[in-house]
Amino acid sequence: QVQLVESGGGSVQTGGSLTLSCAASGDIDSRACMGWFRQVPGKGREGVALVTTGGSYNYYADSVKGRFTISQGNAKNTVFLQMNNLKPEDTAMYYCVAKDGAYCWSGSWTIAEYYDHWGQGTQVTVSS
Repeated sequence: QVQLVESGGGSVQTGGSLTLSCAASGDIDSRACMGWFRQVPGKGREGVALVTTGGSYNYYADSVKGRFTISQGNAKNTVFLQMNNLKPEDTAMYYCVAKDGAYCWSGSWTIAEYYDHWGQGTQVTVSS
């Protein structure tokens, strides 16, 4: 069983930066991709960024392009989300996600139900 543990959330002012980390443990040999979703109370989960295992492809929500960068660690069981120029609308609970298997379909990356594993979440709060 795969476990995902996030860290790095916190409170910053508008324009600030944070880096989220996610470490995967357990049966991690077969993972097609890892990424980040976020959710605010009363709204659905939003795909933020995704990286395919091996780092071949990255995908970003339009709202974060140019500000957020997703990357994998050297061990490839970790994924990072560098968030720059943060805005109040980035305030949310951020979740690490992982998809099992050998292939990650780009057309489904924003669908929350597509992922097999979720972390517990880390809160990001951006004040104006």
